[in-house]
Amino acid sequence: MNSFLNDAHDFSIHKLKLNVINRAPSNGDPLNDLASHIAPGALHDSAERCDAPKCHPETRLAVQGEIYSSIVHDNPDPAQKMVKIQWVTGPAGTGKSAIMGSVADTCKQDGVLVITFFFASYASADRRRKTAFIPTLAYQLTQHLPALKGPVSQAIQNDPLLFKKNLHVQMEALILTPLRQVTVESKVPGVVLVDGVDECEAEQFFDSHASPVSPRAGESTERMKDQDQLEILQVLREAALDPAFPFRIVIASRPERVFREFFNNESHKSLFAPPLILDEKYNPNADILLFLQAKFSEIRRRYNLSPSWPSPEIIATLLDQASGQFIYAATIIRYITASRHGSPYTLLDQVLKVKPSSGTNSLPHLDAFYTHILQSSQKPTLAAKWLWILNGEIPGWGGIFFSTTSPPAFLVNLLLQTDNNNAE
Repeated sequence: MNSFLNDAHDFSIHKLKLNVINRAPSNGDPLNDLASHIAPGALHDSAERCDAPKCHPETRLAVQGEIYSSIVHDNPDPAQKMVKIQWVTGPAGTGKSAIMGSVADTCKQDGVLVITFFFASYASADRRRKTAFIPTLAYQLTQHLPALKGPVSQAIQNDPLLFKKNLHVQMEALILTPLRQVTVESKVPGVVLVDGVDECEAEQFFDSHASPVSPRAGESTERMKDQDQLEILQVLREAALDPAFPFRIVIASRPERVFREFFNNESHKSLFAPPLILDEKYNPNADILLFLQAKFSEIRRRYNLSPSWPSPEIIATLLDQASGQFIYAATIIRYITASRHGSPYTLLDQVLKVKPSSGTNSLPHLDAFYTHILQSSQKPTLAAKWLWILNGEIPGWGGIFFSTTSPPAFLVNLLLQTDNNNAE
């Protein structure tokens, strides 16, 4: 095999950066090329999301019903005819992803066309960034509406660099223009569900080892995540405004500034339904109580425990400590059912003994419990190092970041002190 270094001499390599991208070969078919640029794990029924949270039966029925109704029923009010976008919002732990996942399942069950993208900060790289967003939506549309395959293929053939263009160009080429070229039955309900947009990280377009400061202007060239999040919101708004785009759009996120400003923009108010805020209106405590009762019933059957365990007083205490956040209840149940050490009695007793420290934390009991889990690890320092690695940084290595890929397996093995190949 010939090398591009043949006959080269008198040179040195100071830095060598190799980006290896595992893309399926296109085999000359533009739709194969499209498939190679999507984020498979972002689909609501993907293998990557097999253990994703879903609403427990009989919980969150009111909010699910409100979202589903807005998808399948037209608003009789003529003033609401333009409404195409619903924003579902609430703090971390209020069950947004579980609700969106359950709504997606209901739509699929009922034959409602459902297109999804589930962002997640803890997941594969293509679910943490915007790059695969439009290709993933377009791919799903071609699966639901085969008539789109021809126009989408033609768009990819016309512009080989399309997947390197910004989201606005991709939305126009891969979705809006093809939709204008085919007839979509407008009476067939359909929805685009986009969850966790607040977890989308910024896509950086410079060498991660280079300085992010421009020597000319003295200003940072590093993109902030709210820029990419705003771009996602803007292209969804473009789609909703286009008469060729017949689908509703539901976006779920935390109520961060970029989302508040976007959905409070007076110039586009007619496009947005009132925000669906996951607060006391939907009685989260009643749902959390149902969840705890159902899960403790499962634990009792599994371990043949007394029907009086845990007592109503203990359930009430856990409900109070949850502060309306499903994540606390789910974490407690996961701790009791997944722990390798201790009986359910002992583990629940440990939960009840954890007391939050004084401070201004909005979720003091959850924070205290996470701290307890780390401190009860056999090697707390090692556990903390693992969390740093998941965040993309090697502690104590001079701020080395792995901003574009997961850390190499040999470094994971080294820090976790495990045998070779265990982290592959």
